[in-house]
Amino acid sequence: MSLPPNTDSDLWVSWDQYNELIEKLALQVHESGWKFDKIVCLARGGMRVGDVISRIYDVPLGILATSSYREAAGTEQGSLDIAQFITITRGTLDGNVLLIDDMVDTGMTFKRVRDHLRTQFPAITELRTGVLWWKGHSTVTPDYYVEQLPTNPWIHQPFEDYDTIRPQQLEAWIRKGKSTKQED
Repeated sequence: MSLPPNTDSDLWVSWDQYNELIEKLALQVHESGWKFDKIVCLARGGMRVGDVISRIYDVPLGILATSSYREAAGTEQGSLDIAQFITITRGTLDGNVLLIDDMVDTGMTFKRVRDHLRTQFPAITELRTGVLWWKGHSTVTPDYYVEQLPTNPWIHQPFEDYDTIRPQQLEAWIRKGKSTKQED
């Protein structure tokens, strides 16, 4: 199935493109020479990115739940909620930490989360940030990013199909997907 064309206001991303962006981000961090001890990814958008990078680097992954895109079916940013606790696979949050998300949009989430982490986890030695996409209107500059998007498009990520599918619709959705794949 082909994606609609990209425009200044919409960026459509396939699974293959998405995975390639994650690999490019991991390589960029490696090529920088910076060594980190832990990764914290922001749920939900940064979870897949953080998971893959933690596997490549074989370092513990922490997950911090945040939410701000609840308005207008997830298309408008509202107030930011940050979870009280971080779930981490090994140890505590200390040393050099790489904060990962899928994108930095306005910069509000990254700024607040960076401040939160520095306040709540004083054993963090250095905190750097990495994203797949850095939007032009952001007030924050990530340390690592794969694509800069000066026109601030809405990014249609491949997993967004799951935002509108419900359990009772799965059988028909799977059947439709299989028939589409057979025609390709």
